[in-house]
Amino acid sequence: MEHLHQSPTDPDFVQNPYPFYERTRAGGDLFFWEDYGMVCATGHAAVNMLLRDRRLGREVPEGRRNPIPEHLQPFYDVEAHSMLELEAPRHTRLRRLVLRAFTSRRIKALGPEIAALCHQLIDDFPPGEVELLSAYATQVPVIIIARLLGVPEERKEDLLRWSNAMVKMYQAGRTAADEAEAVAATEAFVDFMRGYVEARRGRPADDLISHLIAAEEDGETLSTDELITTCILLLNAGHEATVHSLGNGVKTLLEEGVVPTTESAEAITEEILRFDPPLHMFTRWAYEPVELSGHVIQPGDQVACLLAAANRDPAAYQDPARFDAARPLVANTSFGAGAHFCVGAPLARLELQIALPILWERCPDLRLAAPPEYANVYHFHGLKSLRVEI
Repeated sequence: MEHLHQSPTDPDFVQNPYPFYERTRAGGDLFFWEDYGMVCATGHAAVNMLLRDRRLGREVPEGRRNPIPEHLQPFYDVEAHSMLELEAPRHTRLRRLVLRAFTSRRIKALGPEIAALCHQLIDDFPPGEVELLSAYATQVPVIIIARLLGVPEERKEDLLRWSNAMVKMYQAGRTAADEAEAVAATEAFVDFMRGYVEARRGRPADDLISHLIAAEEDGETLSTDELITTCILLLNAGHEATVHSLGNGVKTLLEEGVVPTTESAEAITEEILRFDPPLHMFTRWAYEPVELSGHVIQPGDQVACLLAAANRDPAAYQDPARFDAARPLVANTSFGAGAHFCVGAPLARLELQIALPILWERCPDLRLAAPPEYANVYHFHGLKSLRVEI
């Protein structure tokens, strides 16, 4: 297994991590990333196996749990109830309860509302040049999830600020200032959500908070802390993924000269998610020995699945470095797989499938007004800004 160095905050890597991924693949499906101190998987088959294998999981093994610094306790108190960080049986219970409220029928029914919102946002574009991330890509997911949860969309700027601060805890090179901002945002977000959860317990409405409260399986319901964390997770994870996917997707389509239509939206969305996904790394802990490509991952070891590298594996995709709007559909790893497959994936896909064709329909002369730059936010992958002329 090769041992490789690559700073995730190096400017060249931030702007284009794919050459590094190609270099790692030359040594096989696994390599040791010195900067992270862990084994990483890059092959499509290897990443899929690791994501689905129940001998690995997200929950930190008992012997590897480090004491939580006191100043970060409020953030990790919320994480303690997150489906994303738990394994069976608690993860199974939480996920089933959430899926009883977050149904495919409920998500599909949002289609006309998403379309109307997209048209409204475009109506509000200023003439000439637009910063599309703030005017469109950010607005669609945060407003829809606010409406879905049943919280006032006029609080969207607070929701965005809290979300952006909290996700910095997962980024490479986070600072003490980032941590302080994340903790403050966590406390504000929890206080905000607690009020709405308590109000809905007494006065249910037709919103996701009320349906999460009502969700029950074998006599069990979600606790208030679990409800609050689930609502925060749905906003943070869903918002971050969709904003980056929309921004990266518009950039790619403009550079490639591809015009999305209602008929091509599904295939184009999948190719966008494969070609330049919003999340590049997802880690797992081994609970039992796992042999892969001649290497044994030992219990207590952490291994990283490089989702974006797997999405460009030539063993899974023909000419993978080329954006192909007509590519035959092959499952990508952008939303994970197995027990932790993203519960918000259907909503994110629906938003992309609606928002992209409407943008081109309303702005047929759309073009880049400035070269897009990616932000230094690894292991997320998204643009600083996206200035376009309409």
